[in-house]
Amino acid sequence: MSGELIFYTRPISRGRMVRWMLEEIGAPYEAVIVDELAGGEQAAAYRRLNPIGKVPTIVHNGQAISESPAILLYLAEAYPEANLGPTPATRGDFYRWLFFASGPMEAAMIDHLLGLQIPPERQQTVGYGTFERMVDALEVGIAGRSYVAGDHFTAADLYLAHHIGWGLLLGMLPPRPAFEAYLSPIMARPAGLRARAIDDALAAEPA
Repeated sequence: MSGELIFYTRPISRGRMVRWMLEEIGAPYEAVIVDELAGGEQAAAYRRLNPIGKVPTIVHNGQAISESPAILLYLAEAYPEANLGPTPATRGDFYRWLFFASGPMEAAMIDHLLGLQIPPERQQTVGYGTFERMVDALEVGIAGRSYVAGDHFTAADLYLAHHIGWGLLLGMLPPRPAFEAYLSPIMARPAGLRARAIDDALAAEPA
């Protein structure tokens, strides 16, 4: 699908995974760096696109899409020639792991990073039960698999690998062999390397 594609981001943010997706797709896009903490007209204008004020957001053909998993799924559907979306046979696994990462996995990792302990009587209230159960479920899901939805790389792998890498880097996941075996080849993809190089260079620029 052609049309103007604008990408609002910061170099150190969840926008990194969306830039990676854009590099995988290969469609031209305009990147706009947004300072989420700044005031003024730029912040006000951005909040009109995304009222919560967080990055990333894309605007495609005049339509604003926020929330990283929604953006990845939207782009996979908007650019089917990139072959990053699910097939009818893989749709179940694709949605399962995309939303596992965006739901219980991220919530459990953030709570773990913040030192929050879920009391036993509240474990049915939170979507992941316990941190350990989430980690074990992730390991079972990816052990021995190159991809989580079929026989090739998809947006679900991009999103899941980003979260595994982020979790390992910040100590929010334990370093299990299955995680590294799944992560290493995905993180070596040329589009991912290009995207990280762009954001790392932006992050190194003087404020």
